[in-house]
Amino acid sequence: MRELVLARHAESDLSVLDRLNGDSSVPVGLTELGRFQARELGMEAGGVDLAAHTAFARTRETVELAWPTAPTLVVPELNEIAFGRFEGTHWSDGYHEWVLASAPDDACPGGGESRIEAVQRYLRGYRLLLERPEDRVALVAHGAQVRYLLLALDGKPPARVLEGVPLATPFVVPVDEYAHAIALIESWAAAPAF
Repeated sequence: MRELVLARHAESDLSVLDRLNGDSSVPVGLTELGRFQARELGMEAGGVDLAAHTAFARTRETVELAWPTAPTLVVPELNEIAFGRFEGTHWSDGYHEWVLASAPDDACPGGGESRIEAVQRYLRGYRLLLERPEDRVALVAHGAQVRYLLLALDGKPPARVLEGVPLATPFVVPVDEYAHAIALIESWAAAPAF
């Protein structure tokens, strides 16, 4: 890879409700506005040689509308974090409080993932894309996966609370900067702390 086009998915049926969804078997598609945003993403970012997405319908639909003729790749390692008992709830219905009080290795109540488990999984997905032979690769993922990379590109480790990522907004990252960001996240993951 020479360059990564990184984006969060376009507006979905659950993002307008601000509901948590970390279960890819739940069918969550794009809104009408989201479909428009996805097409705009492709026009703004330009062509790609490969368009990667997670196993979630909202990322797949974004990719299909943004780059309808590009080959696609599903990268389940970059799926949304498993929210456990907070699945389907609003951010402020307990998950935010858990995020503020928990350590990186605390499992999310109700069978969810810890943040370090999720980050280690994301790292496998990031590395998989780094090793792709295509010249220009797009990745449409979820807010956390994009924000972790954006933080690392600014020289910062994962944070306890992540700033939101604008929907369907492309961030173009040269491969050397992408590799450096992955290395920074890997360093944090070796001794995670907030």
